[in-house]
Amino acid sequence: MTTLTDPPKASFRLSMLFNDTRYRSLTFQAIAAVALALSIWYLGNNLIQNLRAAGLNISYDFLGDPAGYDINQRLVEYDSQSSHAKAALVGLLNTLLVAFLACITATIFGVIAGVLRLSNNWIVSKLMAVYVEIFRNIPVLIWIIIIFTIMTAVMPGPREFRGDNPTSSMVLDLFAFTNRGVYVPMPFFENGLFGSPTMNWVLVLLVAVGSWFATRKVSARAAQIQADTGVRPKTLWTNLAIWLVPFLALMVIMGLSWEVPALKGFNFSGGIKIGGPLIALWFALSIYTGAFIAENVRAGIQAVSKGQTEAASALGLRPRRVMNLVVLPQALRVIIPPLISQYLNITKNSSLAIAVGYADITATLGGITLNQTGRAIECVLLLMLFYLTASLTISMVMNVYNASVKLKER
Repeated sequence: MTTLTDPPKASFRLSMLFNDTRYRSLTFQAIAAVALALSIWYLGNNLIQNLRAAGLNISYDFLGDPAGYDINQRLVEYDSQSSHAKAALVGLLNTLLVAFLACITATIFGVIAGVLRLSNNWIVSKLMAVYVEIFRNIPVLIWIIIIFTIMTAVMPGPREFRGDNPTSSMVLDLFAFTNRGVYVPMPFFENGLFGSPTMNWVLVLLVAVGSWFATRKVSARAAQIQADTGVRPKTLWTNLAIWLVPFLALMVIMGLSWEVPALKGFNFSGGIKIGGPLIALWFALSIYTGAFIAENVRAGIQAVSKGQTEAASALGLRPRRVMNLVVLPQALRVIIPPLISQYLNITKNSSLAIAVGYADITATLGGITLNQTGRAIECVLLLMLFYLTASLTISMVMNVYNASVKLKER
């Protein structure tokens, strides 16, 4: 009787790293990783040796020295005697501010234009096509300069608000639109629960986050009831109460008041100033990137099967409801991946702010601070670190959202 046995296992040989398909890919990846590490080490060592030969060394001690320059648009307290680190922080916050605002408005413009491009109205669809083709084919820097020039030339100066017969006046005695910027009332708390105004606004933010999570819980519970019974309970008044009650309580307890801008001397004081450079940069990035987002939205909508639209219409849904409830939720799976790239472009294109004098991090850390201190390598490395961190954070957040809307298989 013959006995069957497994063949003996071959011993490992070095030639198998290249000849055996089980190890070949790992071998090439290891070689590439070693080559990359050696290249980085060589370049870094070469940089250090050249700096040492020139009598220089990489140091960030300059960040503690007084900056010596003023910044008009700022979100935190700052003066010319503040450190370069504080100036860099102001520029960083200004960059995040304009990027955040532009991402929101560009998304709004893009969704509206993308939907209207597919309108059955010939005039509307062609107007949106003209908008897309014009704005996305002209560099964003030109749009920034055009909008800033128009704003400074058309809007009235503060002096036109003065005198017995002023040629311009405030809107509702609350808002002032000038060639230097827009002045709006600023909220503040007379009886704050904390000594620092920043902490008071942190409390408001925490309440907003709590209200948002509470409304999500209510919506999830309503969806579960609908799945069990077929009837969805109304949640509008519950959600309104979740948002309004805590904020009204905070307003009463902390004493919410408004500081209205007023003309004093040759300019307005008080309130919040939204500078002309910020408005020009914000609006230019929004309409420019919105044209690209519009094409992404159009492609996402057209990727949805026409049968979905016809089935929803057969159920008696109106076109607007079909778009909101059937088409757009499915189109998001196609829209979001390229939308991430557009958000990254907005963040990086904000570095063009220096063209209109907006003090973003490129203008402060990569401009004035670099010229004053001569620390080019240190400033450029910090700039690279900031933009890399911001881009990776945006990608991470949007990828998480993309995973939440993708098709779930049972």
